[in-house]
Amino acid sequence: MAKIIAGFASSHVPAIGAAIDNKQTNDPYWTRVFSGFEHSKKWIAEQKPDVVIAVYNDHASAFSVEMIPTFAIGCAAEFAPADEGWGPRPVPVVKGHPELASHIATSAILDGFDLTICNKMEVDHGLTVPLNLAFGSPDAWPCPVIPIAVNVVQFPPPTGKRCFDLGRAIRKAVSTYRDDLRIIVFGTGGMSHQISGPRAGLINSKFDKAFLDGLTKNPKKLAAMPHLEYMREAGAEGIELVMWHVMRGALDDKVKELYRFYTVPASNTAVGHIILQNGGGNSPKKSKNAKKVAPKKAKKPTRKAA
Repeated sequence: MAKIIAGFASSHVPAIGAAIDNKQTNDPYWTRVFSGFEHSKKWIAEQKPDVVIAVYNDHASAFSVEMIPTFAIGCAAEFAPADEGWGPRPVPVVKGHPELASHIATSAILDGFDLTICNKMEVDHGLTVPLNLAFGSPDAWPCPVIPIAVNVVQFPPPTGKRCFDLGRAIRKAVSTYRDDLRIIVFGTGGMSHQISGPRAGLINSKFDKAFLDGLTKNPKKLAAMPHLEYMREAGAEGIELVMWHVMRGALDDKVKELYRFYTVPASNTAVGHIILQNGGGNSPKKSKNAKKVAPKKAKKPTRKAA
């Protein structure tokens, strides 16, 4: 029987992908960000997941204003990197798991949770940047990935509770899959940031850290947070955090926080990361940089966050 062993949540800042692609990870501006994921790369290499279910949002690559599914699941055998305006990222093609993806879609839909089935879909930085942060830059990703796209770009996005419930539906589906698979669920996006308007550049570290606490200790209360509070406290693009609720809903009620990392800035956003293991109490390992939020002066990257 398949089982979900852990959740892995992280920001998916496109400038992080640019730093990787342009061999800038050791530059002064980026050293702190990438050092915060060294522990995570070692951890996930030890876990050797058979499948990753990656919850992310598309940035007008696979979808557009002409067609915007609230929730979509990739059921294809592979997903090519999307051209986001400067050519596809030089990362491996993402290999899917059509059998498990179709099983999840069937289980969720027959239980009344509608998913859009995508048998062809390109994936952008929302998915590939977290894969880099978890697995580095291999010639091929070490396991199949099932993409689950959530609309957080066009109003109205789903509520945190609806995302949490989707996680519950995924958990149920996985528990009834016949093969013995070890699965890690990724939640991506966030944390607080706003890329336009009078509050462009907003970062609310107090809110971000409270969100990380709530994700571990009181996820149902956290999932009830209304859209307006995300907008007010975390900025317009802070709404991406609802995707972390899908990951959390897929886990057990009680989890063990294995690791967290938080720093600013990366482009014009905060970078957050947490690993939650099913079962147990809370004794998190924190990055030595987790409390260092004042950046050193350095040349800023040219790409903007999205």
